[in-house]
Amino acid sequence: MLHKNFILALASVVSFASTACLSPVPELSIAEATLIDLTHTFDEQTVYWPTAPGFELHSEFEGDTEGGWFYESNTLSTSEHGGTHLDAPVHFAKNAHSTDQIPLERLVAPAAVIDVAAACQADRDHAITVSEIKAWEIVHGPLREDEIVLFRTGFDEYWPDAQNYLGTNQKGVAGVGLLRFPGLSAEAATWLAQTRRVAAVGIDTASLDPGQSKTFLAHRILFRQNIPGFENLTALGTLPARGATMIALPMKVGSGSGGPLRAIAILP
Repeated sequence: MLHKNFILALASVVSFASTACLSPVPELSIAEATLIDLTHTFDEQTVYWPTAPGFELHSEFEGDTEGGWFYESNTLSTSEHGGTHLDAPVHFAKNAHSTDQIPLERLVAPAAVIDVAAACQADRDHAITVSEIKAWEIVHGPLREDEIVLFRTGFDEYWPDAQNYLGTNQKGVAGVGLLRFPGLSAEAATWLAQTRRVAAVGIDTASLDPGQSKTFLAHRILFRQNIPGFENLTALGTLPARGATMIALPMKVGSGSGGPLRAIAILP
């Protein structure tokens, strides 16, 4: 069962003055915390999978109404899987959680940030290994079931240049075969899912799997255990290895396989 200690960072903090009574401590003010946006803006430059349609925003009305006040309204169109977004487990695992079924404890949780940028800059096809995760644990301690694990590859610095971010700017099926960016190895995904059983996994690339993957094993392994994924994150380099709380709330799409995500981190 996932721990819920992170809720204390978002609600009032209490301390035990003695075994006999509770002494409330003043509420933690969000105004005193540092809020970090981990989300790319959705607009005409948003990067999508080569086979997916891009983001569209159409104006319905903008201007002064007959009543004399200003009014603006738009219609938007987007794939579930583009820009900073959630991958619900049902995306690659039959009968797994859909977007609306994911427990909030998997979307709001302490963040563990593993920096693999050096390896990914040296090899844009890098598949993150179990040994890299274990090396992080030697310094920072074992990953916990209540944590969202975030992998920083540094590829967010290329956004929104699809050629550098994805490895290609070609659209369609042909473009999929040209994708080149880092992601998780199947072994690392298995270890996170079965040994650490983490709350969720996020990355600052277009996919949990490396771009050259043809089998999407990282997705399939994690999602069979109802571990959701967050893709196309940004600013992970501004977070500490531990100490931040992540809030990753998607649009609550009924029976959805994913959805646009507004992800932030709180540093108290």
